[in-house]
Amino acid sequence: MKRGEVVRDATVGDAEACAAIYAPYVENTAITFETDPPTPIVMAERIESALRSHAWFVLEEQGRVAGYAYGGPFKTRAAYRWSCEVSVYLELGRRRSGGGRVLYEALLARLADRGFRTVAAGMTLPNDASVGFHRAMGFEPVGTYRRIGWKNGAWHDVAWAQRVIAGGDDPPAEPH
Repeated sequence: MKRGEVVRDATVGDAEACAAIYAPYVENTAITFETDPPTPIVMAERIESALRSHAWFVLEEQGRVAGYAYGGPFKTRAAYRWSCEVSVYLELGRRRSGGGRVLYEALLARLADRGFRTVAAGMTLPNDASVGFHRAMGFEPVGTYRRIGWKNGAWHDVAWAQRVIAGGDDPPAEPH
């Protein structure tokens, strides 16, 4: 981590900053399939929900939020409850700054501590930076949904990768 940077649990007070970081991805890219940027109120609800069941971290730089990462349910069916979907977003222009790595390291450790076993990440293609980042973080490609989402006037593929974050005897303890 760079001097002046800190990774910490998010609070609802970070919602405005997280919404501001996310908005350009929603408005100007197909990296996310949302089409309307969430308001700070909606982002606060997302943060609260993630903190209750999974995790949400922010990266602060000189006291200002510069990125975030979170985990949530992979699917709602009971058999998936030990698996999570994870995402990371940094302010535009911060690629290859190390921020994504420190956020994911904190996130994956917390999810493993809470009893989750596997994390999955979806990446809209083309996105060589995200594919390379997830590979460097130990994720393995598991498949691609072809032409699964329509945004910005085009069909987009989504590649999926996963990483085992904890092993153990079966049946696993309930995540907490």
